[in-house]
Amino acid sequence: MRRHGENVCAEGGMRNAEKRKEKDGETEENAMSEEYAVKRPDGPVRWSVEVPGSKSMTNRALLLAALSDGSVRLDGVLFSEDTGHFLRALQDLGFPVEVREDRKQVVVRGCAGVIPEKTGEIYVGSAGTAARFLTAMLGFSDGMYTVQASEQMKRRPMGPLFELLEAAGAAVTYMEKEMCLPVCIRGSAPVKEAGPLELKLDISQSTQFLSALLLISPLAGSGLRIHITSDKADGSYIRITRKMMEDFGVFVSFDGRNYEISGRAVYHRTQYTVEPDMSAACYFYAAAAVTGGRVLVRHVHMDNTQGDLKFLGVLEQMGCTVEETGEGIVVCGPHGGTLRGLCVNMNDFSDQALTLAAIAPFADGPVRIEGIGHIRRQESDRIHAIAAELHRIGIRCDEEPEAVTIYPGAPHGGVIETYDDHRVAMAFSLTGLRADGIRIAGPECCAKTFKDYFTILDRLCGEQNLYPGKEKCNV
Repeated sequence: MRRHGENVCAEGGMRNAEKRKEKDGETEENAMSEEYAVKRPDGPVRWSVEVPGSKSMTNRALLLAALSDGSVRLDGVLFSEDTGHFLRALQDLGFPVEVREDRKQVVVRGCAGVIPEKTGEIYVGSAGTAARFLTAMLGFSDGMYTVQASEQMKRRPMGPLFELLEAAGAAVTYMEKEMCLPVCIRGSAPVKEAGPLELKLDISQSTQFLSALLLISPLAGSGLRIHITSDKADGSYIRITRKMMEDFGVFVSFDGRNYEISGRAVYHRTQYTVEPDMSAACYFYAAAAVTGGRVLVRHVHMDNTQGDLKFLGVLEQMGCTVEETGEGIVVCGPHGGTLRGLCVNMNDFSDQALTLAAIAPFADGPVRIEGIGHIRRQESDRIHAIAAELHRIGIRCDEEPEAVTIYPGAPHGGVIETYDDHRVAMAFSLTGLRADGIRIAGPECCAKTFKDYFTILDRLCGEQNLYPGKEKCNV
């Protein structure tokens, strides 16, 4: 049942939300008042660096642990704004959580699919994974909850998930705009039936809707069958979800169009290690590419399950060499940082579209990035951000609904507008490794996933020869 405007949840939630809005506003204002001036290295970089744990895997692991039938120790956890919102939401819902940030550990005592608190409010900030995954869990609960979000998250798609939760029996009250956060949600509290619950889903806007339903599928009682109606039926993040579910003891059947999880599924595990964040590693690998240097990211290996590993193949096509060592993967850029132009479909690893766009001006021919229409609906309209910010520093970029083409050129200095989007900020810092005068507005937005990024970059640029490796590179 859809309702708009009628608030069936605690009034205190609205008061708390207003306080959070004020805090978010202060944070955004402070962030936009500062700039980071990228230090251009004197020559090819030689870096050795570590990156934090994967945000996507951390938040999946937190949910799996909370739904498990006992205590789970998570190692390699990322501590950032997004994961912080997820952790606090679990605590607000009554899950026992022990945080050991100095050891990059979290211990969650799972409640076997039961949410301890039957009423309450959570705040997901701008975290898409927290918004989609936790809302799905609440939709299959036996309680009533308010889900609040940042202004940025309120603009991001949620409709397909709300429609499915309502079809499954949940009651959703839209507190501001139809099909958007914030909402009040009364869970469907499903009972075990003769057969699995059957749902249909379009994942063209976001694969997180499917990951959310898969992750909470043990709550569906008698099982869950999801028929995908969009052309896209699979993706790298969905494969991560399925692999992690299997690591926790629940198998997902997939025939190319339908996903099915049997009834009586139970998550169980005592320890799980989160992989290093491949998305973060790619910024440093791109630094090797654009400067003709050498970068080792420690503990990142070819068995990494994250989709952004495919970006290394793109760098190879552009003239880089990629080698796995005992310490981690090493990328060496081409001599002089002269990259090759190419055309690539990045639908399955679109978080790196901005990274490629930021180094594309230094290629010897056009760089065309296709299959990325969905990134217009992420933290910012990322296709427009690519075009606008490249134009701002003097680079020709043709913007299309689902693609961009970037032409070779010599970027001039300028202030990059980041749109409060962490990936815009980190990506365009790479342009500043080859162009003088690049400044990043609001660098604090990186706290969403990699709060120390600019601190690490500043140190690396100040001491650019930090890696004595002997791999076969051009430098």
